Amino acid sequence: MSTLKDIPVVADPAPARSGEKYLTAQGFTAIRDGVKAAAAAGPAAFSRKPPWLRAKAPSGTGFQSVKGIVKEYRLATVCEEAKCPNIGECWNAGTATIMLMGAVCTRACRFCSVDTGNPRGWLDPEEPENSARTVELMRLKYVVLTSVDRDDLADGGAGHYAECIRAVKRRNPNTAVEALTPDFQGVLADVETVVQSGLDVFAQNIETVRRLTHPVRDPRAGYEQTLTVLQHAKRHRAGVLTKSSLMLGLGETDEEIEQTLRDLRAAEVDILTLGQYLRPTVNHLPVQRFVTPAQFDRYRESALALGFLECVSGPLVRSSYRAEQALNRNNAGLDNTRLAAGSP
Repeated sequence: MSTLKDIPVVADPAPARSGEKYLTAQGFTAIRDGVKAAAAAGPAAFSRKPPWLRAKAPSGTGFQSVKGIVKEYRLATVCEEAKCPNIGECWNAGTATIMLMGAVCTRACRFCSVDTGNPRGWLDPEEPENSARTVELMRLKYVVLTSVDRDDLADGGAGHYAECIRAVKRRNPNTAVEALTPDFQGVLADVETVVQSGLDVFAQNIETVRRLTHPVRDPRAGYEQTLTVLQHAKRHRAGVLTKSSLMLGLGETDEEIEQTLRDLRAAEVDILTLGQYLRPTVNHLPVQRFVTPAQFDRYRESALALGFLECVSGPLVRSSYRAEQALNRNNAGLDNTRLAAGSP
């Protein structure tokens, strides 16, 4: 059996610029950053980020240890690939996010910078064991396994996803596993395949309010579809925690946010994260507003009043932010009030 160090690394023969097509190492075409340059959504509404969106440079013993392992074994984490501003906090806390089923998504959501294309059924058969070994090497207490959408696969990749979760649990029985999954096109049997694989948390992101679902999300995604997937996961296995995430700053109103929170609670979602949408490239949707830390605090209070077990809410929060702290009832240690000093 090959080891992680034996896996060859193949660079793109001609790296494409954002919005351009390129040929992947597996032989299919993809679009860099997911959205064609011709699909530019217009000029940015804001030219400068407010001070509360400045993240600290990552540092710390835990961070340096994980970084060394990732480099030595050529591992892939969403934390690095997505340039997450919270990478230092999470890696120091023993939490990381690993992306399964490749780095090319079959969908093209206009907020997301993951490359898009058609992998034509390609999967790495060694990924389950390599993922499990990755978690072991990184000494993770909590791992988030996420993935691209794979509409090219008959089951949306549910079987492969479940295999990865089982492999991680076999090798790391004390590690909590969260699966941040695709919607599997609403096929509930595929949702069940993942839910009964031994995971601890099942997550599917609703991303935005009903009115903005399209054009924000790919046409194959859907507001009601996500709600149905989340509710079915909970009803299929009552003991699993369910989770979703909402980006703010895309033009939604307070009333629409409140309605989305109510809809998620009606679908029996346990945990919610709220964060600021940031435009990844000029080809993606522009930011319509920067939500202040004080406003994030108010949205969190509204969510808790509706019955969510926790709502992690803040400008730099991402769906996997400090996921291991989700049930500590302390907003994952955030201090938005301090960040909000001097903000409206």
